[in-house]
Amino acid sequence: MRALVIRHDHLSLSGPVGDRIARLGYEIDELTVVPAERYDSPGVRFDFPDPAGYDLVVLLGAPWSVYDRASVAPWIDGELELLRTAYAADLPVLGICFGAQALATALGGSVEAAPRHEIGWTAVESDAPELIPAGPWFQWHFDRFVVPPGAVELARSAVGPQAFRAGRTLGVQFHPELDEKTLLQWLDSGGRREAAAHGEDPDRLLAETRARREESRQRAYDLVDAFLAGIAGVVDGPTVGGRGQVA
Repeated sequence: MRALVIRHDHLSLSGPVGDRIARLGYEIDELTVVPAERYDSPGVRFDFPDPAGYDLVVLLGAPWSVYDRASVAPWIDGELELLRTAYAADLPVLGICFGAQALATALGGSVEAAPRHEIGWTAVESDAPELIPAGPWFQWHFDRFVVPPGAVELARSAVGPQAFRAGRTLGVQFHPELDEKTLLQWLDSGGRREAAAHGEDPDRLLAETRARREESRQRAYDLVDAFLAGIAGVVDGPTVGGRGQVA
């Protein structure tokens, strides 16, 4: 089995999500869209592979907005086409934060600025606790997705939708892949200043992430397992929700 993991930038690691996929026997091809030297000017050219050669596609987060054409125009359309192709071929896709927003856009939804930021460990309201328990889940975003037509919203917070499914795809607004290593990279690359500017204590975020290390890793493992069983249908497990159809 082969999994394609798309990292949009060098700071966003697959963490326990990637670890769990590897432990389940997937051979992982991990591609980075924007190299480190172009982090401040992400308008690079990137050729996305044909998803037909994979059994699973995972898209991670990014510091940019799907609708920020000035930043992502050279490559975002290629990513959206990959997602449409994967959906049409009934390939399992897991989109995380920016990846979920791209997935929603590709399937007919959209992305918009959220009414306020969400940064830190946050509980969500879930209609499918066997797939997405209440959490808390780590958040760091300023946008929110609009659930695609025909898809099923599975979880939400006061700020907006937190998860949806459509066919064999799942999009989540939060960061199940977040661990201490990734958070340190974010904080050291401007995140400390950004969090403080929005009234969040970066040291508290780091301390809580360290304290939640084991439970958050297990929660990520459980999410991957439940996604593969109940939505992707590739291992034995519970069925989650209904099959959303997107025109």
